[in-house]
Amino acid sequence: MNHTFESPMFGERALRRALVSRWLCAVLLLALALALGCAKPAPPPPPPPRPPVVERPRYEPLTMAQALERARQMHPSSQGMNTWRDLEPGLKSSLAYVSRKPAGGLAVDRPGLKLTWEAMRLTLEDLLAALPFLDEDPALLAQVFAWHPLEQDTLVTGYYEPFLEASLTPDPAYPYAIYGAPKDLLTTDLGQFHPRWKGQKLHYRMVKDGIKPYHARSDIDFGGALEGKGTVLAWVKDRVELYFLQIQGSGRLILPDGSIKHVLYAEKNGRELAMLGRTMINRGHLTRDEASAPRIKSFVQQNPHLAQELLSADKSYVFFRLADHGPYGSMGKLLTPLGSIAVDTTLVPLGAALAMSVPLPTPKSGGPSRLSGLMLAQDTGGAIKGNHVDLFCGSGQYAEFVSGRMKNPGQLHVLVSRRALESLPAPGLAPAELPAVFGEPANGQTGGQPGNGQPNGDAGQ
Repeated sequence: MNHTFESPMFGERALRRALVSRWLCAVLLLALALALGCAKPAPPPPPPPRPPVVERPRYEPLTMAQALERARQMHPSSQGMNTWRDLEPGLKSSLAYVSRKPAGGLAVDRPGLKLTWEAMRLTLEDLLAALPFLDEDPALLAQVFAWHPLEQDTLVTGYYEPFLEASLTPDPAYPYAIYGAPKDLLTTDLGQFHPRWKGQKLHYRMVKDGIKPYHARSDIDFGGALEGKGTVLAWVKDRVELYFLQIQGSGRLILPDGSIKHVLYAEKNGRELAMLGRTMINRGHLTRDEASAPRIKSFVQQNPHLAQELLSADKSYVFFRLADHGPYGSMGKLLTPLGSIAVDTTLVPLGAALAMSVPLPTPKSGGPSRLSGLMLAQDTGGAIKGNHVDLFCGSGQYAEFVSGRMKNPGQLHVLVSRRALESLPAPGLAPAELPAVFGEPANGQTGGQPGNGQPNGDAGQ
């Protein structure tokens, strides 16, 4: 019988090794537990950077030296005027409009410029008082007024009062109708329903099932939607010229006997605006550089099979009224050729006076290559949004040439008299001393008297 022999010494050593091994394991496990328990969690990844806050730039007024330099470059001849006094009727119209506004209400509220209607009124009064002296001393524009810039390179386009051959009675030689506002065209102020729609109007018509959008251009011009409804004011020879009359908003009708009738904006159908030139560019008929008014007219007239398709893309439609005088801007005042502009009133209020410098298209017959003069904000337009103004060029061939090709960057400054800035409750530009009396003009004539602006003719009717 075999037996395993273990000496007492050998068993003691084995036991000691086993105990040491167990102790090391326990220590290691404890150390691991402590390490896991005390370890800090890995830091989370940094959050993505916040998008930069886009703030509207603050436009500081020009220094006196900068304003003097620009004022000395201005001349009334660049606006087709013989003297700055020629701007007086339009300036009085703006003053009459501004004077009816609540004096403490805000007319301008943008970075760098916050003006009340009272400050606007004082500015126009001071500009009227300065007019008789500007021919000999244009530096007054810098001394009496602070120049607050609009955005750099403001887009300046042009519009004009077209002439159309027309008849007030039906005639096969005049096949295209100019419509007055239809009786079934209804409007409502959406601001009554919710503040977010303040200033917006809904144009619609009633049908058995409720309300519907008013007829679009395709329905009116090509679908006979208004035939027999007694809304025709006159008839013209050319459909494309009629379209451009709607884009311009007013015009003159040359009747068969040689007499003239003004045709003025009355209402619109409230549908989407899609300018003919933009449609032709998008469809590849013209490039952006080619899309001037004369080229657009020529293309449509030479491609009559495309006329319905191209014109119908613009659902907007304008209705008119006949008048003996015109044209009028949005403030109900007669417009001044090369002196009135249409503006976005969220940036420039109606009634504001501005200095503007912009290149002018020049016909072969000649004319100024740059307009550098005084502007009156007296009109608005559906396509005039943001950093964009529209120059009223007048009527006739020169006006048509300039407006059809005008699409240039311009420099515009809102003029604010230093006396007006002193009237503001909040601190504004440090006012310079305003001459209490301008003195007598060199030719002995007196200028416009502050506060005496009156509406022109039947303005506002």
